[in-house]
Amino acid sequence: MSEHTYPSVKDLTLEEKASLTSGGDAWHLQGVEAKGIPGYMITDGPHGLRKSLATSTGETDLDDSVPATCFPPAAGLSSSWNPSLVRKVGEAMGEECIQEKVAVILGPGVNIKRNPLGGRCFEYWSEDPYLAGHEAVGIVEGVQSKGVGTSLKHFAVNNQETDRLRVDARVSQRALREIYLPAFEHIVKTAQPWTIMCSYNRVNGVHSAQNRWLLTDVLRDEWGFKGIVMSDWGADHDRVASVNAGLNLEMPPSGTDDEIVYAARDGRIDPAQLDRMAQGMIDLTDKARAAMSIDGYRFDVDAHDEVAHQAAVESMVLLKNEDAILPLKKDAKIAVIGEFARTPRYQGGGSSHITPTKMTSFLDTLAERGIKADFAPGFTLDLDPADSALELEAVETARDADVALLFLGLPEAAESEGFDRETLDMPAKQIELLAKVAAVNPNVAVVLSNGSVVSVAPWAGNAKGILESWLLGQAGGPALADVIFGEASPSGKLAQSIPLDINDDPSMLNWPGEEGHVDYGEGVFVGYRYYDTYDVAVDYPFGYGLSYASFEISDVHAEKTGANTASVTATVANVSDVDGAETVQVYVAPGKAEVARPSHELKGFAKVFLKAGESKTVTFDLDGRAFAYWSEKYGDWHIEAGAYGIEVGTSSRDIAATATVELEGDGKSLPLDEWSTYGEWEADPVGARVVAAVEAAGESGTLPKLPDNTMMRIFLKSMPINSMPMLMSDGGRRITAFMLDEYAKLTK
Repeated sequence: MSEHTYPSVKDLTLEEKASLTSGGDAWHLQGVEAKGIPGYMITDGPHGLRKSLATSTGETDLDDSVPATCFPPAAGLSSSWNPSLVRKVGEAMGEECIQEKVAVILGPGVNIKRNPLGGRCFEYWSEDPYLAGHEAVGIVEGVQSKGVGTSLKHFAVNNQETDRLRVDARVSQRALREIYLPAFEHIVKTAQPWTIMCSYNRVNGVHSAQNRWLLTDVLRDEWGFKGIVMSDWGADHDRVASVNAGLNLEMPPSGTDDEIVYAARDGRIDPAQLDRMAQGMIDLTDKARAAMSIDGYRFDVDAHDEVAHQAAVESMVLLKNEDAILPLKKDAKIAVIGEFARTPRYQGGGSSHITPTKMTSFLDTLAERGIKADFAPGFTLDLDPADSALELEAVETARDADVALLFLGLPEAAESEGFDRETLDMPAKQIELLAKVAAVNPNVAVVLSNGSVVSVAPWAGNAKGILESWLLGQAGGPALADVIFGEASPSGKLAQSIPLDINDDPSMLNWPGEEGHVDYGEGVFVGYRYYDTYDVAVDYPFGYGLSYASFEISDVHAEKTGANTASVTATVANVSDVDGAETVQVYVAPGKAEVARPSHELKGFAKVFLKAGESKTVTFDLDGRAFAYWSEKYGDWHIEAGAYGIEVGTSSRDIAATATVELEGDGKSLPLDEWSTYGEWEADPVGARVVAAVEAAGESGTLPKLPDNTMMRIFLKSMPINSMPMLMSDGGRRITAFMLDEYAKLTK
């Protein structure tokens, strides 16, 4: 056997096969040295490389890692609505993995932001599965283009931190298929991530690591996943059950490889199943071999910092710009208030905590660019009470300024992996400081730093401008200066709605659960799907974001391209004298449906960069899934015949134009029987012929005539036909028997 050729699983002993299904330590695969299989390193992402410097690889120190580029976490990057930019970030991450000999980086995380209080919202992408999947796929494609693997996570339904290691997420099949699985599905089918990481929690009673329906039936058999599935760290509680379910790799190792050996010997694990799981690990190692064989590689630190800079620029969302307070003039008398301007919060806490290659604050950037400003910290970056001396200094600093820039947000203690937030509010001392500053200077612009949405409405009246900067990574200072001083026009759009009150969120009725379980009672009505369908007022809608430029969308057309597909075109024009970018968003609005459907759903988007006065035409191709819902009756996607609205706009509530397409539907139907209602018989193509025969027989006297008054017809329509005797006694039995007999003849 050549030293450059890995063996097949057929070349391994039972003990060696078993060993491949657990790690070598907390951050390495378990190699088989005698067979030439190395134990490559895998380590944390998802917005940059977190490779531990710990002397023992069995240790986990979240604050001790090699320097790496800290890109904006998904809370910010998702607001870029720019998949090509996301791919550039992925490419840079892959190059850094090559330098550090990391075969797989653990990310991206595409779990849905079911509730804005979720502790890991800062590293998840959106409340919308289409946006999450079509953006985060860029990380997978970018990293893997460099010969390094990704680990799409957390599969599945990890939407809260409260009791996350064991909570049972009870979710309907329809909500799973329409909300919580599609981002994973799109990325698997589009980019084939080398690995997928299962979640800690249970899904409908079964731990994800032991859930064969999830890991094998859906992931591999339905979606065609070719890679390996690993556990989240400590999520594997029964190795035998997990291997049988389709888990290739337990992380970190529990020292129980012998359990797999014994189970394979006594028949509790099918040898063929163990072979599949072990072969997957060999295949993973083989894919990483070329990149891991590169010695002496060094990534371009400055080039990657520039990628982080551009990503940060496009991550910001301008929420408010009254009196065009932004952009600022560089020669204005500026007061910069808030410790975040000097000590930026650039990433979230927990397993994704990165040591940046460089760090440039907003104040640093002002000094580098020769822009004068007076600074006062105003408050401390903790949850302690206000400091009156700091407040007084801030008010006096702002009093005579042309503009007061207030840097406000959530300190790290307020949100992190490991716990969920308890409120949408920022610390009271920051809001009180804003009010005091606004009382002496009405020209206030607020710059926010936070990983998930915060309440804005209670204090927005004290600010003419509000720039939501999320967490911007290591290049946030220069990026903020670019936007605040007009070097770049803000182009971010909200990837999650900002509610007026957290109690407006539909998941609050069941958040965060009780007695070890959480019911996803809102079903498919998550985020804007709920707010827009039920006309609930929000502070800022999904997809919203202002610009220094002005845009118009026109010439919206939609045409059917197949029985259940369509093409949409629209022209977007920059009607201002400022260069900028607009994101054209396409929503599908179903007509009358058999099930409760959201009023509309995002099914396409395109970020278009336009010079002043420039216009472009964009085209969107909508496939059948754009119009389908998951039918629990059929156990499949279902497209009903009828009219569908195609809405084109710049947010879920800023629709520029609507077109309509008439689709044929997929023609699906279920066999009729005695439990089918009379109305279902009427709606079915074959059943309708039987109903017509019943009506004719009633008119001729061959069968009893059905009631013809309105109320009885309404009652009849909802009645299973085996209940007709209740309505018509023996005549009802005759009608039921006739219908079943006629149906049998017609469906032979």
